[in-house]
Amino acid sequence: MRRRNQQPHYDFDLFKTTDQTSALDDRLLSELSFTVFDTETTGLNPSEGDEIIQIGATRCVNGKLLKQESFEQLVNPGRLISPATIPIHGITQDMVEGKPDITEVLPAFYAFAQDTVLVAHNAVFDEFLQLQEIHTDLVFNHPVLDTLLLSAVVHPNQESHRLEAIAERFNITVLGRHTALGDALVTAEVLLRLIPLLQAMGITTPAPGPRGSTEDLYARLKY
Repeated sequence: MRRRNQQPHYDFDLFKTTDQTSALDDRLLSELSFTVFDTETTGLNPSEGDEIIQIGATRCVNGKLLKQESFEQLVNPGRLISPATIPIHGITQDMVEGKPDITEVLPAFYAFAQDTVLVAHNAVFDEFLQLQEIHTDLVFNHPVLDTLLLSAVVHPNQESHRLEAIAERFNITVLGRHTALGDALVTAEVLLRLIPLLQAMGITTPAPGPRGSTEDLYARLKY
């Protein structure tokens, strides 16, 4: 993201800096393996008790979307799903009854995403995963890319960086919106369109430039 009278400023390491992140600093983006994921939840406030009710993910390897390598699982949240959210994601209480809880699903997703870069759209929202680490003894120390911020780097003058708006700019067909796997597939398509544009700007590896506040970057975006 460019700031007036300053050098280009990118912060791709959104969650934390780890040995695993640093090891990828010099790898080409086009050569990395990505797990692109999305979650559906009981509501929008994980710190106030909202829980994951669905995780969906797909894989991108060597610049290709591998739809056959996917992860999709409903999750029993152990609490009621907010009626206000049901029209959005279409997941009812009956659909999650009898499904595994997050302590079973998260280790399976962790294994699926092993040795890959995690990708999400508006990754700050997916802090749901981080809040669940305490219940599973898992630590998601994967490098993380956010297509929301990558879109802002590539198209800084666009008014919106919502997933639908980006998909429309790239002529990507949106199917299964607001299902975890459906949104993950669209996000994966967006990622594959963004990488060549980033490379054309000279951004060829995950190594960030001068860092600043990730919160500041998000505050400058209209989502």
